[in-house]
Amino acid sequence: MASSLSSPLAAATIDYPSSDGKPMAESDSQRIPLTYAVDCLRHYFRNRPEVYASGNLLIYYEQGTLARVAPDVFVVFGARNRNEERSSYRLWEEAKALDFVLEITSHATWREDQVRKRKLYQRLRVGEYWQYDPTRDYLEPPLQGLELVRGEYEPLPEWTLAARSEVLGLELRLAGRRLRFHDPQTGEDLPDLTETDEQRRAEAAARQAAETRVRQEVAARQAAGDPRPTGSGRPPSGRSAFGRTRGIAAPQVRHRE
Repeated sequence: MASSLSSPLAAATIDYPSSDGKPMAESDSQRIPLTYAVDCLRHYFRNRPEVYASGNLLIYYEQGTLARVAPDVFVVFGARNRNEERSSYRLWEEAKALDFVLEITSHATWREDQVRKRKLYQRLRVGEYWQYDPTRDYLEPPLQGLELVRGEYEPLPEWTLAARSEVLGLELRLAGRRLRFHDPQTGEDLPDLTETDEQRRAEAAARQAAETRVRQEVAARQAAGDPRPTGSGRPPSGRSAFGRTRGIAAPQVRHRE
């Protein structure tokens, strides 16, 4: 991107800090899914050197200024050097901008995530922008996604049990209140590298039981002549992802001060 300074020498003298002084997460509710997402995506793409997954890293998007944003989780396909330890990500020095962003909503960030960051990521042409509300206090449904279509964000299709990210080739699922990335090729969730095998088996069993219960409820409704799904975590009919009713510009979120 073009520099706002008058000379290359002036641009070179800009100091780009590696930290904005803000904590990584407000609480465990945000920290745990953030850590899981970054770790499991890095592990999943470990054999693809052109894929760079990271999080809570300052993204500088205008050379010569300190304009920046720090996505909770992001993925770049076509990165110049995945294994390089970056202190920040400067778009004018990189081979590629961001392709996938996930923001984990909190009391301090949900307004910014809904408005300013949405506009910024659209401007930066981020292919998919997701939000996840681990406490279910601010978003309904708590997992929502947008995809870039002809330069504008549009809600991703509604879902019953999982939402698919075409950018990642993975599904995003909620196991209770927990976010999980799911590989449709293997039929398994990407592992939480901090969990034991026993914990993962227990979680998988609980998820399968919940999915079976949802399917039974849907079948029962259909048999009764009501085709509407239940217990699906999807918004009511006519409402799109990001809690918006189609045709209404303002996002519909839970207001909690």
